[in-house]
Amino acid sequence: QEHLMESGGESVQAGGSLTLSCRGYRRHVNYCMAWFRQAPGGVREGVATIDRDNDKYYGDSVKGRFTIYEDDARTQIYLKMNNLNPSDTATYYCAASIGYCQRWYVRGSGSDFESWGQGTQVTVSS
Repeated sequence: QEHLMESGGESVQAGGSLTLSCRGYRRHVNYCMAWFRQAPGGVREGVATIDRDNDKYYGDSVKGRFTIYEDDARTQIYLKMNNLNPSDTATYYCAASIGYCQRWYVRGSGSDFESWGQGTQVTVSS
């Protein structure tokens, strides 16, 4: 398992932007990297996934607003979040699964992922 570490969570106003980052995975391993989130009292939901082929999948609620990408050195995964609204308030988790991303990963709760970070809190106020 990898020791993933997220950062970048903050409190922002609705309509604002935020970028989260995740590091701690081995760059030479073929991983599907993902962002999940869990709101208080809610279930964990997939936000976005990206793999070594740069294939990306997004949850329906974030399509067109969030972008997942990896730096050129393949040391960090980012989640750029635009036009945030209060429903985006959650703890955001980075996760890793060996292999390429499957289309259904982002629609699940993360059972396909072996490694998880501790999470970073995003709070969006209206």
